[in-house]
Amino acid sequence: MKIRPIPEMRKYGSVVFATFEDGVKFVREVAKQRCAPASIRLMDNDQFLLGQAMSPAASIWKSFTDKLKVIYLTRFKGYSADKIAACTLLLEGTAAEVLIQEQRLYSIASKYGGIPGGEENGKKGYMLTFVIAYIRDMGFDYSFLGESFETSVPWDRVVNLRRNVCDRIKRECERHGVRSTPIISARVTQTYDVGACMYFYFGFKYAGLSDPVHVYEEIEAAAREEILAGGGSLSHHHGIGKIRRRWMRSSLSDAGVKMLEAVKTELDPQNIFGCRNLLPSKL
Repeated sequence: MKIRPIPEMRKYGSVVFATFEDGVKFVREVAKQRCAPASIRLMDNDQFLLGQAMSPAASIWKSFTDKLKVIYLTRFKGYSADKIAACTLLLEGTAAEVLIQEQRLYSIASKYGGIPGGEENGKKGYMLTFVIAYIRDMGFDYSFLGESFETSVPWDRVVNLRRNVCDRIKRECERHGVRSTPIISARVTQTYDVGACMYFYFGFKYAGLSDPVHVYEEIEAAAREEILAGGGSLSHHHGIGKIRRRWMRSSLSDAGVKMLEAVKTELDPQNIFGCRNLLPSKL
C-alpha cells in the first residue's frame, strides 16, 4: 500500500482539438516532455459526442453560451463537428505547481491547434469514465450490450490502430447480423515514453439475435486480432484470463510460454491459483 499526502489543490481542465490526430500529437508531446498531469485522457469524436449527449439539461443562458462556443469552433476556427476531439486534464499539487502545469500544458496544446475547453468540461469528461460502467448495466433494460477492452500501442501506431479497430468492429457487427448502428469509440488514457494505453468502447442493440453474448465475444475477438495485427499488445492492465489466453503463445513465443510454465510449476505445483487463466493446459 502506498500512502501519499492529499494534494493541496486539484483542478480540472480540458482542451478541444480539430481532430483526434491533433490530440494524439499533443499527448505524445506531453509524454515526450514528461510533464503529464495526474490524469490526461484524449477522447475521439464519437466519445466526445457521447459525453455531450449525456450532459444534464442546461439553463437557457448556458444553452445560449454553449451554442456560441460551437459557432466559434466551427465557423471561426474551422473545426468540423464530426471530427472534434477533446482531452481532459486533472492537475494536482500546490497552487503554484498546478499553475505551472496548467501554463505548460496549454502552451503545448496551442502548438497543435488546441483550444482550452474550461474546467467544467474537464470535470464532466473525467467523470464520464466512471459513468460508462453504469450505462452498461442500464443498457440491459433496453436490449443493449456494451463493454470495453484495452491495449498498449507505440505512438506511431495510435491513429491507425484506432481507425482500423473501429472499422473492423463495424464490419463484424454487419457480418453477425447486428441490425442497428453500433456505438464505437476510443480513448487514450495513459501516456508513456514509447506509447500509450488505449481503450475501446463498443455496444449494440441485440434485439433479434439468438445468442448476443456469443456475438459479442466473436466481435471482441476479431477486434483483438486487429489490435495485434496493428502492433497493439494483448493487454495493457486487464490481464489475460480465459478470454485472451488463445493468443498467449503467438504473443510471447514458445520460449516465453515455457518460462511462465516453469515459474508456475515452481511456485504453484498443484495449480491452485488462476487455474487455466493463461494456457488451457496448466496456466
